[in-house]
Amino acid sequence: MQKITPFLWFDGNAEEAINFYVSIFKHSKIIHISRGPDGKVFAGTFSLDGQEFFALNGGPKYKFTPAISMYVNCTTQEEVDELWDKLVAGGEPSRCGWLIDQFGLSWQIIPSALGELMNTPDPEKARRVQEAMLTMSKINIDALYAAYEGK
Repeated sequence: MQKITPFLWFDGNAEEAINFYVSIFKHSKIIHISRGPDGKVFAGTFSLDGQEFFALNGGPKYKFTPAISMYVNCTTQEEVDELWDKLVAGGEPSRCGWLIDQFGLSWQIIPSALGELMNTPDPEKARRVQEAMLTMSKINIDALYAAYEGK
């Protein structure tokens, strides 16, 4: 069992959110669902690619903000595209790899290439990569490499 588990507060749609997230990420599953006397989901635990989460139907009192986001490290453009397209459906894109999903939860869909290119000892290359990233909504790996190379 992991020691720290993200706790997600939903307003009556925790079951829908759990099913949605589990359908998107490989190696994911619903671990446990607790239902109230009315048969509706009260709480549930699930894992996304091995990371456990707890979801609660807590009501309308609290909402998600971009101050907390789920950071997803991607290795290929295909992975970026697939996760971005699925998570942004019904939500809204933002900048620099960020999006808000249909439940109001913020995600960062970030290719590992971004960190690799930004960590270059050459400040001019890092600046070009950062400037390119700042123009993007969904991150494009080829465009990052072109910026790195000064193209």
